[in-house]
Amino acid sequence: MKRKCRVWWPRHLSSKTPPHSFTFLFGWFISSSSSFSSPVPLEIVVAFSIDEAVFSSIGSDLEGILHKINKRMPTSLQTRCVFSMLGYCSADSSGNGELHLDRESMDEYNQISGTPRNLGPQTEQKLSKDRSGHWICGCHKADGFLELYKTCTKSNPCQLVCGSYIYINQSLGWIPKLHHIHWDMEVASNLDLHVLIYGTPRFGGHHFCLGSQHSSDNAKTISRKPKWVKDLSQKKSVLDLDSVILATNCAAAATSFFKEQVSPKRHPLWFRYVHMCITIIWQLLTVCVATVSTSIYIILQLLHFLLSYISGSCIYATFENLFIHTWKNIRVRCRQILYWPVFLQNNDSRSESCVEYAEKASLLKHSMWLSLVIDMLFGNLFGVALLTHADSVCLSILTISSGITNNWWLISCARLMGNPAGFKLNTELAGVLGTLSLNTIQIWSTLWSSMSFIFIFIIKGLAISGVLFGFTTLASLTIDLIGVLTTHVSSLHWLISLLYSRQIQAITALWRLFRGQKWNPLRERLDSYFYTVEQHIVGSLLFTPLLLLLPTTSAFYMSFTIINMTIGFICMLIEVAISVIHATPYIKIFLWLPRPSRFPCGIWFEIFPIESQGMEVVQERIGLAATGSDILVSCLHSYTYNIGELVAPDFRYLHSAVTRSSVSSLVYRVFSGKSLPSLLYNLQFVPGAGLPPKMPWMSISFKEYWILCHDAVFACNPLHAHTKC
Repeated sequence: MKRKCRVWWPRHLSSKTPPHSFTFLFGWFISSSSSFSSPVPLEIVVAFSIDEAVFSSIGSDLEGILHKINKRMPTSLQTRCVFSMLGYCSADSSGNGELHLDRESMDEYNQISGTPRNLGPQTEQKLSKDRSGHWICGCHKADGFLELYKTCTKSNPCQLVCGSYIYINQSLGWIPKLHHIHWDMEVASNLDLHVLIYGTPRFGGHHFCLGSQHSSDNAKTISRKPKWVKDLSQKKSVLDLDSVILATNCAAAATSFFKEQVSPKRHPLWFRYVHMCITIIWQLLTVCVATVSTSIYIILQLLHFLLSYISGSCIYATFENLFIHTWKNIRVRCRQILYWPVFLQNNDSRSESCVEYAEKASLLKHSMWLSLVIDMLFGNLFGVALLTHADSVCLSILTISSGITNNWWLISCARLMGNPAGFKLNTELAGVLGTLSLNTIQIWSTLWSSMSFIFIFIIKGLAISGVLFGFTTLASLTIDLIGVLTTHVSSLHWLISLLYSRQIQAITALWRLFRGQKWNPLRERLDSYFYTVEQHIVGSLLFTPLLLLLPTTSAFYMSFTIINMTIGFICMLIEVAISVIHATPYIKIFLWLPRPSRFPCGIWFEIFPIESQGMEVVQERIGLAATGSDILVSCLHSYTYNIGELVAPDFRYLHSAVTRSSVSSLVYRVFSGKSLPSLLYNLQFVPGAGLPPKMPWMSISFKEYWILCHDAVFACNPLHAHTKC
């Protein structure tokens, strides 16, 4: 039975011409079975290669170097496989792709063993070495080098030997052909080989990902599953792509760690001076940023102390209720300003060894402060523009509000006191409600007309808040100011809705009386009830006038509801804008625009045909037909997200906020006369929606905060060896 084997070969190792000497390969063996006869494919991930000179210079330090590299790999990869030397590739000096085999040893091997594919494991074990201790298969050419690796092969019984090269095409060139594998002193050459060429993932370039596993939290769980479902869940997957993809993402880090141990970089003298100058400049910048941040930290701590001191007063509670949106956004913004050095520090050691982890750590590190910068940028743009044109904006708003109040609202109230649209309303009730509305509107208009000079300061205050705290604070303050300036609208709507809702409730209760039913509030259901004659008479006397007065109340209620919902819709749009600014993944968008390959969502394979002419030449020179091995060559590629798929998860909460149940609840509240919820009320029940997650107030000493800011900025030095800012 042929053993399936997949060799994951880096693209940069595929040369236009075959190598001229021994090339030693390093990487990972990934196999879930200790037996070579297992049907589970053997995954061989090649990370890099070195030549004879480098291998000889390492000497006995190879075991320690590989041990250090393994300790720096992710824990999940360490538990699955070990980074080791895989084997070697060899070719003759002419570069024709032949294997370095001794003719006498090869003839002896063919005479004794015949066809290698017919040998059992025990026979192959006996014939694998001759009396002098050399491999009969021809691997004795590398025995001098492999003696240095004896101590390292204890943890890994496999030794990969790539003995031939196959020409794929002009772009890929020549790749190695797996000749045989030594597995627990057994020589196996009857293999089904699949060579997968992959580009080594680099930070800032690309990496591989199998895609996110979507699991619905609302999926119904079946209490009793069929037997075949349980067997399928317990069955192990044949393809261990998770470990393979993780290993490929760690290939660049393994190569870098190996070079650090073998040949440390030695820079010229001029580079050291330049490095020293840049380090000094960066140190000065770090000190300045840390000092400014500490000054802001001191101011915020003083304000927090003052607010906590007066938090129990009535004035504080009143202002907090009136400016609730502004207060929430200011607290979020202050905590973001305090916590930016914490997020900027890189405390994840796994990001140094895996490109995928490094990309995720970079997104997490830069997302908050970039969102803060974008918000402040928008706030300064709108704030400066508003501050520059404050007089014209103030005049325009006063003109529009005066026109709406005098030319539309007062006329609407006057029409409701008559016969609106031909409907006959109750004259007395319409006169009372209309007079009350007209007087309230007129008093409020007169009050604001006399205090219109204050409005210019309100506009300038909005502009200054945007400059200092960002666009979200400016928008939140706008929502609260709209609520304060339209207090008369909300008050009239609350009064008429209270009258309308009580009238609806009374009519509903009296209608149940006629049907012989009663609402049970404890069990929340309708129960049968036998009413007396007196109760029916009183109910009839109350039901008739309430029903006849309902059209008049409904007309005023619907009029004020339309006005109030229009104002609420404007505030809702501003709330959506605030939520979108907080939720937009700016760092993802900025990184996706120049290089979409940094956001993979799956993998696919491109199969390459092997040119027949080159294949015949290789088979003729190395005897490929005698080995009985089959080969398939493909190239690993990644699917990438488009911009819509990339940002869609961050805005999925908007669909959750506007659902069928929320719309039906809104309609029910409108027709029953209850208060209308805002969008922020719906968003607070959606995980990860609306405002960013709450963070506790930071209370550390000024010196500790200065050191924290200093270390965070200094870690982002572009010349730093272990940073990826």
